[in-house]
Amino acid sequence: MPRCAVLGSPIAHSLSPVLHRAAYADLGLTDWTYDAIDVGDTDLAGFVGALGPEWLGLSLTMPLKRKAMRLVGDRASSVAVRAGAANTLIRLDEGWWADNTDVPGAAAAIRERTEAAPRRAAVLGGGATAGSMVLALESLGCEEVVVMSRSQERSSEALGVSPITRWAPLDAALGGIDLLASTIPAEAQTPDLVAASGEAPIVFEVVYGGGATPLARAARDRGAVLISGLDLLVHQAVLQVSAMTSVPVGDVPMELMRAAGLAAMGRDG
Repeated sequence: MPRCAVLGSPIAHSLSPVLHRAAYADLGLTDWTYDAIDVGDTDLAGFVGALGPEWLGLSLTMPLKRKAMRLVGDRASSVAVRAGAANTLIRLDEGWWADNTDVPGAAAAIRERTEAAPRRAAVLGGGATAGSMVLALESLGCEEVVVMSRSQERSSEALGVSPITRWAPLDAALGGIDLLASTIPAEAQTPDLVAASGEAPIVFEVVYGGGATPLARAARDRGAVLISGLDLLVHQAVLQVSAMTSVPVGDVPMELMRAAGLAAMGRDG
């Protein structure tokens, strides 16, 4: 029985099982399983090392994306290497191979919602997802990305993924931003931060579930283009399903997966 899972901690909130299982059912992969397993960063190496040959693919979320790169040596995609982070591990004969579907997934999510070409962007947060967002924006032709966080030192890896980045404190006021992407939790989105985030015509809110975040609500109120965390999750999951099952990307049922995610979010409030 082929097995896959999403790993992270905490993990109970993850919609990945809903999306992947919906794809498996539509594709007739009735014997495939996909679960959510709570694994912390200190446990990742031991957990992955103990998996049997029936395990074919793993999705990774916080806090494991950078840790995963240490498990694979040079068996990693160029995107994962540049990002310094992997959200996907694929079983190969010689071991696990790391990839990062957040980068192309984020770019596809932006392109799905707008034809505008952002030239100057800001990313809130300095973690692995922020670094992937920088690379996604770079791939779309963005010329400058301001990484905004509480600590420049702690954001060094996200800043280092591309020469188009510069750092600013999280409460800095920025004008002339074409796109604002937030990778920080809703509780960190204070009224002052929302006010200081400017009037970006495009807002990418990576957080999904639990209702609209303050930044997402402000974007909707002013009529900005809003790209959701579910948009990102669906696009990157399509790429993961294809990589894990060898089904061509075009045959993976993206809209069915999105509908399953929306239904689950509705059930969970």
